[in-house]
Amino acid sequence: MKYNYKDLGLVNTREMFKAANEKGYAVPAFNFNNMEQGMAIVEACAEMGSPVILQCSSGARKYMGKEIVPMLAKGLVEHVRAKGSDIPVALHLDHGSDLELIKDCIDYGFSSVMIDGSHYDFEKNIIVSKEAADYAHKFDVTVEAELGVLAGVEDDVVADEHVFTQPEEVEEFVSRTGVDSLAIAIGTSHGAHKFKPGSDPKLKLDILAEIERKIPGFPIVLHGSSAVPAKYVDMIKEFGGELTDAIGIPDDQLRGATKSAVSKINVDTDGRLAFTAGIRKVFGTNPKEFDPRKYLGPAMKEMKEYYQSKIVDVFGSEGAYKKAAK
Repeated sequence: MKYNYKDLGLVNTREMFKAANEKGYAVPAFNFNNMEQGMAIVEACAEMGSPVILQCSSGARKYMGKEIVPMLAKGLVEHVRAKGSDIPVALHLDHGSDLELIKDCIDYGFSSVMIDGSHYDFEKNIIVSKEAADYAHKFDVTVEAELGVLAGVEDDVVADEHVFTQPEEVEEFVSRTGVDSLAIAIGTSHGAHKFKPGSDPKLKLDILAEIERKIPGFPIVLHGSSAVPAKYVDMIKEFGGELTDAIGIPDDQLRGATKSAVSKINVDTDGRLAFTAGIRKVFGTNPKEFDPRKYLGPAMKEMKEYYQSKIVDVFGSEGAYKKAAK
């Protein structure tokens, strides 16, 4: 069965990004893999009055089932509406690999898609990105593309080397592809093991500023922007988990970026860490527990509370829309 995203209560990202650029905040794009993570995300955003992009990778879609994802998204929208919140909610494909996947996601109710041609050369990236944009726009679905390469590993995304976006290429890329937003590489990195402790990760804000001069007002996206909070790394280790020490992107660096052209910031790893820490704490303190509600509920609460703080400290999007009753 095919779905129109509007019938699911979803919106595309066009008006979201316009408002974000005008008011100096970024829209949270949080990845989810199950119902509990989805609830943590929408409840956090509804209670803070923040718009939200529910982000789903191809791997997460396969895991949940492509028939289930649109119904889950519809349920999550209705959940926040029942709480009295009017926040806009988009369902976005993260790192779409080809046009066939793009088409299938649009058929199954996605309101926004990403075509990732960043591993191709410049001309091939333009060709595949334009192809995706031309198709998606027939259905009023917004399209994100990527220029530059982020190093790291997360879900289906693997890259050994980091290639910064070249500001001199962005104007031509945007004009020739017709995409609605552009993911750039300015120092963020995919996955939990971004930077070693003791290092001083910094975003290339000079590159961002030059890109903004080249394409003023155009929505910019940052991928790989988790902070890898020590709190959750320590909790996971305390209750039996194994993680290599690492640090992520400092919140103040990201907040500075949101005050310019950055309209969307992707966060996945932090949610995984918070969720896993919540589960491990239950099992570590109560090893007899076997009721999924008793360990998934605390995991959801941990993830929700962390994202609420992230909305304030990084995105600056709190209060943009009517808040839900807690």
